[in-house]
Amino acid sequence: MSKDVEAFSRKLEKLKAVQRMEAIIAEIPQDKLLLSTSFGAEDQVITDIAIKINPSIRIFTLDTCRQFQETYDTFHDTIRKYNCSIEVYAPETEDIIALMEKYGPNSMYESIEKRKECCRISKLVPLRKALATCDAWICGIRQEQSVTRFNSNPAEKDTQNNVIKFAPLFDWTKEDVWDYIRTNNVPYNKLHDRNYPSIGCAPCTRAVEPGEDDRAGRWWWERAEQKECGLHKRQDA
Repeated sequence: MSKDVEAFSRKLEKLKAVQRMEAIIAEIPQDKLLLSTSFGAEDQVITDIAIKINPSIRIFTLDTCRQFQETYDTFHDTIRKYNCSIEVYAPETEDIIALMEKYGPNSMYESIEKRKECCRISKLVPLRKALATCDAWICGIRQEQSVTRFNSNPAEKDTQNNVIKFAPLFDWTKEDVWDYIRTNNVPYNKLHDRNYPSIGCAPCTRAVEPGEDDRAGRWWWERAEQKECGLHKRQDA
């Protein structure tokens, strides 16, 4: 991580989430800043905060084409509430066809290598296309979410994509997220009401049991330290 990003991260640490978003939006030119959403609770919060600061902020989502209907419903509710446009990046059709012809539609359950290949095609390749259009992106990850995100910072250098990654909610609790959603009448994915605190693709997401980690329902057949698709893989400098 370069020293200027480290310094900006330390500055953001001292601010509240809304102030962090204001500082980020003021720092990065509008056409070079992207906000990422998968329509989970945290992403809905950062969308609400960002649009109140800059209604024209660029927002994008990765559509793997295997999402829950409730996720698409939240997508629809979001663009209607905020009168915004959301850029959509999806996997290449030929890549999906090749994967399914070679391994079948449920290969992600057979090995971590096959699951990661599905994530690479469905998420990482489209993400690279999105981030090629910007210098920085904003995401909704929080330290509390899982062991793989515990050391997240408000600003980091994403060396895989050569951009800066911002996480204005990095130190928020789950209670902070839901207090904001209720107070501000933010639309949210109704799967959250059915014990889905973390929502990804339908084949790879289940409800969590009492006492489980919030991300226990993601790739539940894998060990906790393996549970990332690669979008938020840390690169320590």
